[in-house]
Amino acid sequence: MADIAHRSAAPVQHGLFGLTDRFRDKLPAAFAVVGLIAAWQFVVWAFSVPTYMAPGPLDVLRSFRDDGWTLLSNFWPTLFEAMLGFVFGNLIAILLAVWFVHNRTAERAFYPIAVFMHTIPIIAVAPILVLIFGSGYLPKVIIAALICFFPTLVNMVRGLKAVTPATLDLMRVLSASKSEIFWKVRIQSSLPFLFAALKIASTTCVIGAIVAEWIGSNFGLGALIIEATYNFRSPLLYATVFVAALLAVVLFSIVSVAEARLIKWKASDVH
Repeated sequence: MADIAHRSAAPVQHGLFGLTDRFRDKLPAAFAVVGLIAAWQFVVWAFSVPTYMAPGPLDVLRSFRDDGWTLLSNFWPTLFEAMLGFVFGNLIAILLAVWFVHNRTAERAFYPIAVFMHTIPIIAVAPILVLIFGSGYLPKVIIAALICFFPTLVNMVRGLKAVTPATLDLMRVLSASKSEIFWKVRIQSSLPFLFAALKIASTTCVIGAIVAEWIGSNFGLGALIIEATYNFRSPLLYATVFVAALLAVVLFSIVSVAEARLIKWKASDVH
């Protein structure tokens, strides 16, 4: 009985040690963050840096307390724009990649156009879209979608073409249809490439939404950054930047969790 009790307790003990190991692995990063924040606060105190130039961490925390409602009310529009841009930009890129793989003429015709569009600075496109569609949500969503579009298109095309000729020959020998080859082989091989692009898009969609809000917008984190800068409200500026960065990190983490659950393998050239 004692031996049975010992064996049943062993997995729990192993789990506790595993939890401790994971916590220990994160300690260096935690200490580094705390150290940087402490150094930041010390420099502000030691050199008596004016708050309007460089607020300390305590000033930023007070801004979260005093301007919490302002931050929250401007957070939701940016989240809405970034998420819609992320969905539509990646969806269009995936559909085009599938079309390109199945139609080489379409790829030769439209892929160079996609490359050309990517070379145009997004900050130059934003005013044009604002002039055409006004200062509402639509131009912000389009810009967030555009900034997500190209990396996903490139990676998805590469992933769909990453199937080895031997695998395709085997599927043909097994009398697999084109749809079966697509869903069971090409899509599976493209998933690591797709998620690599989605990780990039999860952060750049936030950047696209904020850049769009800098031009002709009275709402969103981007507009709040401009307002705080022009009015020398540095604590609010730093708090807004932190919220924007936190949003990008959360979206990146969601994509990473989805990748870990959906993909149990990776192609040899995807890391």
